[in-house]
Amino acid sequence: MHFQLTDLQRELRDAARTFARAELPAIACQLEDDNTPPSHELVKRFAGMGFLGINVPERLGGLGLGNLEALIVLEELAKVSSAVAFPVFESCVGPVRAIERFAPASLAERVVPKVCSGDMLIAVSMSEPDAGSALTDLKTKAEIRGDKMVLNGTKRWCSGGGHADSYLVYCRMSDDPGAKGIGAVLVEKDAPGLSFGPNEQFMGFRGIPSSDLYFDNCTVPTENIVVPANGGFRLLMEAFDLERCGNATMAMAQAAGALEDIIEYVQERRQFGKPIVEFQAVQLKLAEMQMKVDAARLLIWRAAANAGDGLPSVLESSVGKCFANTIAREVTGDAVQLMGAYGYSKDFPMERRLRDAWGWGIAGGAIDIQKTNIAAAMVGRRFDQRR
Repeated sequence: MHFQLTDLQRELRDAARTFARAELPAIACQLEDDNTPPSHELVKRFAGMGFLGINVPERLGGLGLGNLEALIVLEELAKVSSAVAFPVFESCVGPVRAIERFAPASLAERVVPKVCSGDMLIAVSMSEPDAGSALTDLKTKAEIRGDKMVLNGTKRWCSGGGHADSYLVYCRMSDDPGAKGIGAVLVEKDAPGLSFGPNEQFMGFRGIPSSDLYFDNCTVPTENIVVPANGGFRLLMEAFDLERCGNATMAMAQAAGALEDIIEYVQERRQFGKPIVEFQAVQLKLAEMQMKVDAARLLIWRAAANAGDGLPSVLESSVGKCFANTIAREVTGDAVQLMGAYGYSKDFPMERRLRDAWGWGIAGGAIDIQKTNIAAAMVGRRFDQRR
């Protein structure tokens, strides 16, 4: 058991940190002000640095490294802001990994290299008006008609909605009830019958577009089926265990970035004739914040390291996400309080981190849902919430 990064991991971290601190703060502020996603130019810069598909096999255009390396880079970018890091999140731990692992080779070879080169953005479309935490209640249906799939239904809260080039759409592919009937299909943004709602206005996550998706006899070729029904949903959830680690990293990074900034602030800010770091109450708070960030990072890295080149377990990924989501809210809240009016001001990034930290505890499975996942894994069976 090792608690030190390898030389390669340190080099990756340092390269990402140097780039993020030098290039991304001004971009993050612009995305926040305009509520617009990262530019194609920035996405291509990420691709040029190898940050898109860090853990994707080299044969598909990635670097062929591990999940841990991807999360290390993601943290450094997300310390600046969730929005600037989101393309890396989507390419390393998002829906493209389900396509890479479980889709037919012809489909994976067609789309994954484009993601790694920065020429395609893929978003996941799961939730519906009546299917969020109860995901197996989804109603969007895909029927096979010859060599076509015809989709009908409505999707909600799609991060990347209206902006991404393609969507991994969870849908009902058979009349079997519950999870058995669910599979997934890739739908391009210009597919006939697909339309989008307006960009959502959220408390946080500015610069991460989100909208409803409407399928009205939307037609895609059957070769776009990523996983079929009767077993496909289980594979999708296995891939989602990695996305949980990415969500946890994005949350933890809000706390880690807040902690780095607050350490500088309390040594510069003077009250009652001395820097406020000299007050014991501030020292105690700093120590608590450090312990929470370190513990969250170790839980996330444990899940990634134990998975090796595979996918993390539901237990370890849920523990990491639940804890990171929780402490991110606490640490960013403490940082805002320590900065006083400066922390509450939109002229500084601290209040943005607080708002984004709350979002990560809702996205990708809310905090309490992670707790039910943890309990189910502990006792070895799922609990039926409908009874």
